[in-house]
Amino acid sequence: MTETLVMGPVLFNWRPEDWRDFHLRIADEADVDVVCVGEVVCSKRAPFFAPYLPQVIERLLAADKQVLLSTLALIINKREMGGVRDAASIDDNNIIVEANDISAAALLSGKPHAIGPYINVYNEGTLAYLAENGAASVCLPVELGLDALSALAKNSPVELEVIVFGRLPLAISARCYHARAHGLHKDGCQYICIEDPDGMEIKTLDGESFLAVNGVQVLSHSYAELSATVPDLLDLGISRLRLSPHANVDMVTVSDAYRAVARGTLGPEELQARLQAGIGNSAFCNGFVVGDIGSLYRN
Repeated sequence: MTETLVMGPVLFNWRPEDWRDFHLRIADEADVDVVCVGEVVCSKRAPFFAPYLPQVIERLLAADKQVLLSTLALIINKREMGGVRDAASIDDNNIIVEANDISAAALLSGKPHAIGPYINVYNEGTLAYLAENGAASVCLPVELGLDALSALAKNSPVELEVIVFGRLPLAISARCYHARAHGLHKDGCQYICIEDPDGMEIKTLDGESFLAVNGVQVLSHSYAELSATVPDLLDLGISRLRLSPHANVDMVTVSDAYRAVARGTLGPEELQARLQAGIGNSAFCNGFVVGDIGSLYRN
C-alpha cells in the first residue's frame, strides 16, 4: 500500500516567525503529502500566527501539498465556537478542515473533512457514523494497540491515520497547567508556554521523567517512534502516517527518514540513529501500539 505522510499541526506555542518559517521550509523541502495548519491547543495563540497563515497555505499548495486546517480540541466559549464555525464555513476545495472536537464534526456534516486524534474512535460503528457524516480520513487515538487498529482497518469506510512520531497527546483541560506552574492565572498567562517550544517536562517526586505540559495540554514525556511498526500498519491498510512537529529535531530529516522506512530503503535502527541528536535525554516509546508497558527505550 502506498503511504501518505502527514505533518501534523504544531501543538506548541512557537514564536510567530518561527511558526511561519517552519511551514515554509516544510513546503519547500519536506517529503510529505499533507500538512496540518491551525491551532489545536489554545485559541489565545492563534491571532499571533494568523497574519502568516495565507502565505503559508499558498506556499504549501504551490508545493502540491494538501492542506488540512486543524481546529481546537476543546471548545469552551462562544468566541472559540465562532472560530470553529468560521473554519467549517470555508468553501475552498484546496483546504480540508480537520475536526478535533465532535461539535466541529457536526458543523462539517455533509462536506469532506478530516477527523483528528482527539475525537474518540474505538469501534467500527463510530467509523461508519463519521464516514456517513462526510469524513474522508480519521487519525486514530494514540492509545490503540495493533489488535484494535487491525479491527478498525478491516473494511474501514475511510482512510485511517496513526501518529508515528512525536510526543503523544494524552489529555486536554480548560485549566492551564503551564500558567499555574509559573504562579499565573490562565487569563493572565503572559503566554509563558512560549518558553517551552517542545513542552515543559514534568518529573515525579523521585525525579523520574513523567509527562510534558503544553499550556492546557498534557503530552507523553517520551516521543512515539513507530518506524518498526510502519510495515505492519501498511499491511493492515493504514496508509496515513502522521509526524508531530517538534523544535528540537529537524522535521525534514524526520519526514525523509519515515518515507524511506515506508519504502523499505531504511531500517528502524538507522532511523533512530538519525533522530538521536535532537531528542537529547528524552526517550522513544511504542508501548501503546504493541501493548507493552515496558516497551520504552532511550537513545
